[in-house]
Amino acid sequence: MYNRKNPEAGNNLTMVKAINQALELEMAQDDRVILFGQDVGKNGGVFRATEGLQEKFGKQRVLDTPLAESGISGMAIGLAYQGFRPVIEIQFLGFIFETMDSINQMARASYRTAGHLKMPVVLRAPFGGGVGTPEFHPDNFEGLLAQFPGLKVVIPSSAIDAKGLLTAAIRDDGPVIFLEHMLLYRSFREKVPEESYSLALDQANCLCEGEDLTLVTYGAMVRMAKEAVERAAAEGIRVELIDLRSVHPIDYDTILQSVKKTQHLLVVQEAQGIAGVGNRIVSEMARRAFYDLLSPIGFLSAPNTSFPYKQIESDWLPDCDDIVEAIKTTLNG
Repeated sequence: MYNRKNPEAGNNLTMVKAINQALELEMAQDDRVILFGQDVGKNGGVFRATEGLQEKFGKQRVLDTPLAESGISGMAIGLAYQGFRPVIEIQFLGFIFETMDSINQMARASYRTAGHLKMPVVLRAPFGGGVGTPEFHPDNFEGLLAQFPGLKVVIPSSAIDAKGLLTAAIRDDGPVIFLEHMLLYRSFREKVPEESYSLALDQANCLCEGEDLTLVTYGAMVRMAKEAVERAAAEGIRVELIDLRSVHPIDYDTILQSVKKTQHLLVVQEAQGIAGVGNRIVSEMARRAFYDLLSPIGFLSAPNTSFPYKQIESDWLPDCDDIVEAIKTTLNG
């Protein structure tokens, strides 16, 4: 597991480069790891997350496929049953519906065989708003995927997390959906250790401690929430910020421990109110922490409409101002 003793050590990487590095390191140490998907070979993927890997490991291990998501995911199942550890890329999460039958098969493989057969498949897909992509490309479907028992669904918010979580996902013997927010690919850099390391796939990360309110979020909203927490601190409001990292399973124990301390909870997500996993957290905490809460749980999300065109995208998405306002509203009950 990752234990960062020296925060200045490592390379200054974007998140997409950290993903590329994790793939390269795992392929170098385990020849069962193979990559395939649309344009992942010669072009290095639409966002260059697999750049240089076909040249290094060859066309037998980094394969370009036709535009056929159901074929990509179906082939992954067969290869996993034969002992390989496939990492597949679906070019955008909005195109995930062609793979749903395969995902369902992946998720129940261990249960169906009483644990005799493993399904070590990682499905990578970019998603998310804030970059002005066309229709279907930014859609937030993590809430749908989090409803499959047997799946893990992971959403990193930093380069350090992306490398460690992807490493853990590739090594996991069960299927993992690894979702990469497009806004985070190249919008910042972090010192990332050069060596291989892994992070737990079922453990949330408390980014800063506070006494007044617990704020739970994931993905690109984490970076937005950090700014909101700093602004709230300037007004004397101490917010404890929790990054879920994994939206299935959700680390409810970490959230509950924080809520027992702060006695206020705000859940923030980019997805629409009827989507995402925020409502699941609200429901669970209302049940587990009912007697600890001093006010109703706050919930901030995008409106319940289709993802808008880029001309009004910034007005539609939750932003830092919205989060600061939600913090104050939640505290005031």
